[in-house]
Amino acid sequence: MANEDKILLEINNLRKYFPVKGMKGPGVQAVQDVSFFIKKGETLGLVGESGCGKTTLGRTIIRLHEPTGGKIVYDGETIYDNPLGPDGKPLGKEKAVNMLPYRRKMQIIFQDPSASLDPRMTVGEIIGEAIDIHKLAQSKKDRSDMIKELLGKVGLNTEHANRYPHEFSGGQQQRVGIARALAVKPEFIVCDEPISALDVSIQSQVVNMLEDMQEEMGLTYLFIAHDLSVVRHISNRIGVMYLGSLVELGESYELNRHPIHPYTQTLLSAVPVPDPKLSRTRQRIVLQGDIPSPMNPPSGCRFHTRCPYATERCSIEMPAFKEHEPGHWAACHLLDK
Repeated sequence: MANEDKILLEINNLRKYFPVKGMKGPGVQAVQDVSFFIKKGETLGLVGESGCGKTTLGRTIIRLHEPTGGKIVYDGETIYDNPLGPDGKPLGKEKAVNMLPYRRKMQIIFQDPSASLDPRMTVGEIIGEAIDIHKLAQSKKDRSDMIKELLGKVGLNTEHANRYPHEFSGGQQQRVGIARALAVKPEFIVCDEPISALDVSIQSQVVNMLEDMQEEMGLTYLFIAHDLSVVRHISNRIGVMYLGSLVELGESYELNRHPIHPYTQTLLSAVPVPDPKLSRTRQRIVLQGDIPSPMNPPSGCRFHTRCPYATERCSIEMPAFKEHEPGHWAACHLLDK
């Protein structure tokens, strides 16, 4: 259960741009001024269309990608701080922080299990690598026992330690990836679409396993996914991203029942309902046009080019991401009326 008082992770105005060779300007604006916090022991779900910046945000938080600007605070300690100037550009005064201690506290489960596992290493070597780096084992026997315990925890056999990744199914490979993330006994895990590459029958097993481990080990998750029904099931709160920006954030039940941003309403209208009668009567919101390029995002609200309610103000002024109801945040000019 989430700790009502303890905030484990907080990010403010986080940005990540990827420069493009031969192009002037910031390049690909993958993450733009995202701010939120995650309480200790809770799961924050993150949803949005492909290419909206979910994975980049997760990787930037744990600094697999170096941020362009903003601030990251983990458990009260600032691990990145490069404030924005009056012109909205980072001031370039970021101080160096030794990330090795935080690598043990923050881990990631990758989307593609086969691509994230070194094909030349056995499963035992893959899981044991982090144990070696952080010097967690007192002896070879201790190391071997830790690897066997981790394999058992994710539903694999101890003899699997001597096999190579290509000898496993996709679901088993993802279990190896989860065991690797758990090897250093982390506090916070970015789950980057951990079930999207798996069969539907395996997805529920992995989700249930993640929930059991959270209860047992007191883990905190940032759960990134496309499937809104899965995110609804596992998350305490849900954030919705569009073109690099966070457009809505709220309690899971509240956001699913009363979405207040037009983009969130569109996403929820596309979720299949297992009731033919109800499905026929539901109104499906279909967006017009294509997603703009993050290399050249529209001015003002990034969603205004596809929003059915857009006004002139939306094309000029970026809406503030603010709390409209207790615990329910959104960035939309329509909500200011």
